[in-house]
Amino acid sequence: MHGDSLKLLSKMNPECIDMVFADPPYFLSNDGITCNSGRMVSVNKGEWDKIGNNSPNVEEKHRFNRKWIKLCKRILKPNGSIWISGTLHNIYSIGMALEQEGFKIINNITWQKTNPPPNLACRCFTHSTETILWAQKADKKAHHYFNYELMKEQNGGKQMKDVWLGSLTKPSEKKAGKHPTQKPEYLLERIVQASTKENDIILDPFCGSGTTGVVAKRLGRRFIGIDTEEEYLTICKKRLETESNGEKEL
Repeated sequence: MHGDSLKLLSKMNPECIDMVFADPPYFLSNDGITCNSGRMVSVNKGEWDKIGNNSPNVEEKHRFNRKWIKLCKRILKPNGSIWISGTLHNIYSIGMALEQEGFKIINNITWQKTNPPPNLACRCFTHSTETILWAQKADKKAHHYFNYELMKEQNGGKQMKDVWLGSLTKPSEKKAGKHPTQKPEYLLERIVQASTKENDIILDPFCGSGTTGVVAKRLGRRFIGIDTEEEYLTICKKRLETESNGEKEL
């Protein structure tokens, strides 16, 4: 769906979604620089990474996070769960917003990147991790689904830990077009397999280039994606068509 997540989420039926994966704006677009493929590039992502025409202050960011998280709670089934990805720029607000809006955090996953971009300023440690919070409704009657046995099997017969090691998104996953914060498919495969069953409905309110949708389709789940940028939805559709046609990404 093309549009504002806040508006579209408010129109959805309550308690209709099994799982939400959200990779919300990090609000990094502050005219700074970073490194991409060995080149110095702007950190600016686009107008969608701002509130209004300016980078937001702390209060504005937190209000935004509380709004969309509250709307996601309304549409989640009683036993549903939500996953939210972020960095130090927004994850602390996300964590507080989850608790304020009636969620209980199940896990704090650390995604450690094996090939992070170098730190150009050389005044701090290289930023090589992102945090993914997994939460359920803070209700004693809520019982989130967790495929413990599959996760243990994928981890060589041992309990899977909350630190996940892996590379950044492969170039082959960006053949349909590039998105500045595209998540790798293996990351979403683990999340979807761990917390949903076949035919469950997964919602991504900031779906970007559609990694959540591609993985949902591959694993026999149903998918709803929302984004404000038509350009990214076009990429998402191309990737879903490729997945439907059984074309393998190398």
